[in-house]
Amino acid sequence: MNESGPILSIETSESICGACIYFDDKKYFEAITHLKNSHAEKLFETIDYVIKTSQIEINELKAIAVSAGPGSFTGLRIGMSAAKGIAFGSSLPIIPVPTFEALALQLSNIFEDDSEFIIANRVNLEEIYFAKFQIKANNYIFADKLRIVDYPEFRKLSKNGIVFGNVNLENKIEMKELKKNIASPSPVFVAKWGKIYGDDLMTYNYDFLEPNYLKNFIIKERKND
Repeated sequence: MNESGPILSIETSESICGACIYFDDKKYFEAITHLKNSHAEKLFETIDYVIKTSQIEINELKAIAVSAGPGSFTGLRIGMSAAKGIAFGSSLPIIPVPTFEALALQLSNIFEDDSEFIIANRVNLEEIYFAKFQIKANNYIFADKLRIVDYPEFRKLSKNGIVFGNVNLENKIEMKELKKNIASPSPVFVAKWGKIYGDDLMTYNYDFLEPNYLKNFIIKERKND
């Protein structure tokens, strides 16, 4: 972002329900709740907490950065709806932040140059959101594009790799390590991604802004006997 000033970030793509008021790497106010299915109940409480703690007013914000997916259908809808509501009421632009890239930015701080890692989160019982990243000059690039794969393909793609995510591995496969507790970015890195890369994605066109599900959300009708 070219404009200076704090931004509000929202992360609800997986189990984390979090928000952050981000000024820069040395000054930010972040709050996270780890409680399953708590997003609808806790999100506005969390947002209110970080705003009050940072001692700013909503009209001092420059934008809202929201984790836009892929991820949980319900979580993404809750986060995007909250961002739209606050943005509309305060005439603020929204930055839809690609969730896996925000997490890759976060992980780039702990890996050496040329290191590779995989992010893999569940879509359903048969499919996985998958992407592979490589660290270059303390940042990330895609080593294998973001897409949905099935478990047999995932086993081939992740062989001898370092995997982050909530993927469920019933059968042992050859991988260096599985970090199941890191499946989504912290709100501060959603904000940081928006601050660094968000200029081209920033929008006031809320009506057409939707999460990136990568897959159509289909509700199956229950047939009467």
